[in-house]
Amino acid sequence: MNVLKDISLSAVAAGFVAVLIGFASSVAIVFQAADMAGASEALKVSWIMALGLGMGATCFFLSMWYKSPVITAWSTPGAALLATSLTGASYAEAIGLFIFAGGLMLLLGISGLFDRLMRWIPLPVACAMLVGVLFNFGVAIFTSLETDPLIVAVMIVAYLACKVVLPRYAVIMVLIAGVVMVLLQPHAAFSGIPLSIGSMSFVAPEWNTSLILGVGVPLFIVTLTSQNIPGVAVMRASKYETPVSNIISWTGVTTVLLAPFGGFAFNLAAITAAICSGEECHKDPSKRYIAGLSAGVFYALAGLAGATVVGLFAVFPKTMIAALAGIALLGTISANLKAAFDEERYREPALITFLTTVSGVSFFGVASAFWGICFGLTVLLIQNLKKS
Repeated sequence: MNVLKDISLSAVAAGFVAVLIGFASSVAIVFQAADMAGASEALKVSWIMALGLGMGATCFFLSMWYKSPVITAWSTPGAALLATSLTGASYAEAIGLFIFAGGLMLLLGISGLFDRLMRWIPLPVACAMLVGVLFNFGVAIFTSLETDPLIVAVMIVAYLACKVVLPRYAVIMVLIAGVVMVLLQPHAAFSGIPLSIGSMSFVAPEWNTSLILGVGVPLFIVTLTSQNIPGVAVMRASKYETPVSNIISWTGVTTVLLAPFGGFAFNLAAITAAICSGEECHKDPSKRYIAGLSAGVFYALAGLAGATVVGLFAVFPKTMIAALAGIALLGTISANLKAAFDEERYREPALITFLTTVSGVSFFGVASAFWGICFGLTVLLIQNLKKS
């Protein structure tokens, strides 16, 4: 099998790091959303299992089908929106709006509108938006260094040393260095982690029109602008011409099917996808799909583990996770900075896109990544009108 020939330690590790960062960086927000929806402890475990299995299936099968690293994720901005917007809603009504938002994403995908939308966005502008999304992760290396100097300093030294000796495995060594440092900490409570397999609980939806319009539509928009558009930018920046409308359709289908179990929103990943699509994953772009398969397996295992995963991620300090994410993304940030500002005719639109995105501004509940693209394209349009 070609898959067996294409497997590499660096690609498998990239998939693992993507799952580690994806879960550890935002699982707390997911639980806040579940609490706001009125989920019991059993239902929270169902959320983790549904999300893990959904991401695992989409990562694995889409990466295998398209032979490219297709990385999906739950909608972190969507979870943040739910954590602040579900006051007064019943759990069944929350399930109804999850299904509605997933259905909108499915319609967007099968209509082909998403593909056409992405063709209107020049690569430098998309790269500038991506750098804006990733910028704070790079900065977090040094804010984490200030907060937890010993662990983060060791991770940085491991990275710099491996870039000279074993550049392909630099991120792996950073992960190992971080884990070893955590194990050496006297307060690391690994012994208290529960060992159990999760279970899924079905809840039939109820339909509340005002809730669907007030929360369901914003959930769809936030997921589209904050997750799917940056996710496509990652794929295009890495020269993958995967048909994104098909992928968007599958994430919509997955959301509709798993929403009754707590799978509130699935979408293309951006930050974790960048880890799996860069040179640190594999020098040969045609073999980076292994990272997608790897992420799929690890996501599924994480979903099955349920409470065990939550306990495990609670042991790792936030500073270690933040530094690991930032270091893993250094190559991607650098490459996209170059692509964004390399061509003079796109330089100013790209700069406006970058500054808007990194500012974190939000208008009408829509995230800065969307407005970065809008403002950048507006500047580009004005420039073209001036020339003509």
